[in-house]
This record gives sequence, C-alpha cells and structure tokens, in this order.
Amino acid sequence: MANDLARNLITAGVHFGHTVSRWNPKMKPYVYARRGMVHIINVRETLKGIILAKKLLKDIVSSGKDVVFVGTKRQAQKAVKTAAETTGMHYVTSRWLGGTLTNFRTIHSRIQRLDELEAMAADGSIESESKKRASTLKRELRKVKSNLEGIRKMNQIPGIIVVVDARREHLALREAKKMEVPTIGIIDTDSNPDTVDIAIPGNDDSVKAIDIIINELASAVAEGKTMHRVAPRDEDGHKPRIRRRSLARAGESETEVAPGPAKTAPAASQSAPQA
Repeated sequence: MANDLARNLITAGVHFGHTVSRWNPKMKPYVYARRGMVHIINVRETLKGIILAKKLLKDIVSSGKDVVFVGTKRQAQKAVKTAAETTGMHYVTSRWLGGTLTNFRTIHSRIQRLDELEAMAADGSIESESKKRASTLKRELRKVKSNLEGIRKMNQIPGIIVVVDARREHLALREAKKMEVPTIGIIDTDSNPDTVDIAIPGNDDSVKAIDIIINELASAVAEGKTMHRVAPRDEDGHKPRIRRRSLARAGESETEVAPGPAKTAPAASQSAPQA
C-alpha cells in the first residue's frame, strides 16, 4: 500500500520543490537531490510524515477532539473543504481571522451574528430595510459567511490543526503554538519545518498532490471517529471500572461472612497466658 501511495504521489509531482534560490536551509533533511535549479523532495520523508500525521490524528480524534483543516490558497481550497465536510470537521478556506483561537469568544460572537443575518435573509427582514441598509447587511452577510462558514459549528478549541503551505498559514500556526494545539503541515522547500509539529514535505502547489495527502489524513480522521464511538463498556452497558469495584466489594463481603479457624486462633492464644 505504501508503494502505491508513493507511486501516486510521484505521479502527482509531490517531489518537485521550489527553485534553489527560494529554499529554506532548514529543509535540507527533506531534500533528496538537486536537478538543475530545482530541489527534489525525498518522497520517503513525505511518506514518513503522512504515517506520523495519521497516527496523531487517530489518537486525537478518538479522544473526542476536533480537527480544523486550513488551506486558503487556491490549489488547496477544494481538497480541504471536501475533507472537512466528509469527516464532519471544520475548515478555513477563505481567510484565517486573527484571534480565531486566541480570542475564540469574539469569533464565537461573530458566528452568532452570522446566524442572525441568515435568519433575517430567510424571513425577508433584510429586504424590508432601506436600499442602502439592505445592501450593507447583504455585504456583511457575504463577508462573515465567507470567513466563518467552515468553523461555525466549532464550539471549543480544536484538538489539532492541519495546514497546507505552512509559510502561507503562519498566523494559524502561531496561534496554535500559543494555545498549545498540535499542528500538521504540508511544507515545501521554502517553508520552515520548525513551525509545525509534524511536517509532511511535498509540493504544496500541486493540486493532485494536495488532494492525495489530504485524503489520506481525512481517512485517519474518519477512522479515529469510529474508534471514538466504541465506548469502553461491558455487555450490560456499564463501564468496566465500575464493574471491577462492585466485584471487589462482593469479594470483601464474602470474606467477612465466611467463618474460619483463623478467628478462633487469636482467642485461644489470648486465653493461654491467663491460665
């Protein structure tokens, strides 16, 4: 399976990096060779990053936490949105608003404003306003919906963030680091791998390469959600921890009720000195 994935990634051009003049020296461990004026990314490192990222996603999603896919560049918008909607997670494809994580309360209030504007548009309240006022409300609705549509159901700080092009999404990564949220990033040879917790080196300008990698990560998210649904309960619907305690108490009660010579021995030993 890894061979098929590597073959598909190479066919998609995931190994083509940026020109030599644009590279970040910290990407040296992920560069395989140099062809002309272009760096070639080591596909083995790409596969390694995907495997580590999938394992981390499974662990975090299975614990009940959410994922936010971030890809505001044109080449990544479709793949990011599709992956998020398929797995029931959140996404940002238009613009990362400053404070999305560090000032979550304010962002949540803007989501409530979005709900209000949509309700006004549905019942015709906007059309009943003056022409200028209606135009202003419609413009606000389009803007807020474009920025917050993908995270409107996010009620708490996510458990992990996945970004496409770590250099472009530096604001999201900076906030995630401040809030101690782990990050996964598809990074090209012009990016800094230190800005993400798990780096997936690859061509972040190739639509096919992005699509393949994001689909792999989405499959891990879906598997993690399946693992989360399996609650650790016994046949009667009780948690094993509670059942173990009840068994322990039953064992203790049986020990107290059962008669034995051990109780009479101390009495005999105490009566001996009195004689």
